[in-house]
Amino acid sequence: MRVLLFSFLATTLFSATSFAEKFELDKSHTDVSFRAPHLMVSKVKGRFEKFEGTFDFDEKTQKLENVFVKVYTDSLNTNEKDRDKHLRTADFFDVKKYPEMTFKGNKVDYDNGKPDKIHGDLTIRGITKPATFDIDYKGAVNDPWGNRVISFEAEAKVNRKDFGLNWNKAMDKGGWVVGDDIEIEIDGEAKVAKPAAPAKK
Repeated sequence: MRVLLFSFLATTLFSATSFAEKFELDKSHTDVSFRAPHLMVSKVKGRFEKFEGTFDFDEKTQKLENVFVKVYTDSLNTNEKDRDKHLRTADFFDVKKYPEMTFKGNKVDYDNGKPDKIHGDLTIRGITKPATFDIDYKGAVNDPWGNRVISFEAEAKVNRKDFGLNWNKAMDKGGWVVGDDIEIEIDGEAKVAKPAAPAKK
């Protein structure tokens, strides 16, 4: 009887166990971009071309945790060289002093069992503030090479002045060249992370 009871409990516990896997952003199929209000009537769009990110995700339970994204500020590109040069200066990202900006998730909200919002700490120019990304989980598939791939979109809105990006210029007829509310978007794919190579002896 004890053997049967132990077997039942072991089977129940094993079947209920979640199996989160570590995923890493697929850099060739992920876009990290931003939009900033410009001249009061339009928006400038740009992207960061160098970044990395990882998170743990359980497809069965949809549990998401340990989200971490690092972006290299020098890689920004708005398709206009003079503007990009200005954005890299101390007026904005000050890339020589602050070569990275990061987001570290610390809480996930779920809607109907799916990840819906990630709350965490966003660090830009050495200043850390809370930020929330809305998440749209698109699903998971196997690619033609047998890799497990998940797809998602993440969006957040932040005030650039909270992070010391204060430069602006008044317009002749009122208003400012650059608006304060910046939209950040990650449109991405992620693959199961490969095991780290053993250290060489």
